[in-house]
Amino acid sequence: MTLEEFKKIYYMEWGHRLWGRFVGLSFVIPAIYFVSRRRVSRNMSLRLLGISGLIGFQGMLGWWMVKSGLKDDLFAPGSHPRVSQYRLTAHLGAAFVCYSAMLWNGLSILRENALLSNAVRGKEALNHLSSPALSVFRKSVAGLAILVFTTAMSGGLVAGLDAGMIYNEFPRMGVGLTPPKSELFSKFYSRREDGSDVWWRNMLENPSTVQLDHRILATTTFTAILGLWAYSRFNRKVRAALPNSCRKGMLGVVHLVFLQVTLGISTLIYLVPTPLAAAHQAGSLALLTGVLVLGSRTWVPARMARLVSMRAQGVKSIAYQAKGQALRDIKGLRAPKNAL
Repeated sequence: MTLEEFKKIYYMEWGHRLWGRFVGLSFVIPAIYFVSRRRVSRNMSLRLLGISGLIGFQGMLGWWMVKSGLKDDLFAPGSHPRVSQYRLTAHLGAAFVCYSAMLWNGLSILRENALLSNAVRGKEALNHLSSPALSVFRKSVAGLAILVFTTAMSGGLVAGLDAGMIYNEFPRMGVGLTPPKSELFSKFYSRREDGSDVWWRNMLENPSTVQLDHRILATTTFTAILGLWAYSRFNRKVRAALPNSCRKGMLGVVHLVFLQVTLGISTLIYLVPTPLAAAHQAGSLALLTGVLVLGSRTWVPARMARLVSMRAQGVKSIAYQAKGQALRDIKGLRAPKNAL
């Protein structure tokens, strides 16, 4: 490595750390202000506290990950600095969880305000979403979020092991769709004499097996999204009950998964160029965002439904009182004519 190459990596890491601190402070400081001034509900205060804790935990995981690369043989001839794929995936997972918590709570606040602004229509919309016909669809969206997250974490293992540098074709891996079984579950990765850990260590430490796992998860995610879209499109009951915003959200997720699959295959066959690899990682977050947005449009939280129902009842009560007063005023105006 030349000095200029080292500077490039150094400034990338230094910028990442500074950006991480900026992101953390830009959330924690306003959160402290809003909580201390009681501008948010108690429930939201606890959520803000939890996200702030996640941000701090994420920073700790970042250092824990970097520390795994500081080994005694770091400067030995031929050594290749590498951080633990487990710690890298943990750091990536914490970032995704933190981002998802921020996004979900932000969407919940916007949605609650929109429903409360017209409580009567909001109550009707929530009752419509609570239809038994949409029960399977709502649960499937939640399952999709878990599946997309799991696939992204398997991608972290791929990156940590440089598993994308082998078997750079698709859909085949060598002479078949999968490598030989002896390669996928090699005893080389076992650390116990009885070989009892050969299965899970190969799935998490063998580059060939890790890449196959990621392919399987990615294909499953792609198929599940297309299957859910077809279910929402061709099932008459679901199609009739599904609001237009949810249909658009589902179509958006389909577009995102096609983009993500294209980026993933391109990253593989072009031997993992950094721009494509970064775009593929960003695509996983974009896909998770799309699924979370779809989930926020289909989910019916009990607390939100209760607040909207109370506001709608209050609006109706005021409307009935106003109507009664108007009728009394009309009768009062007619009274002199009746007297004559």
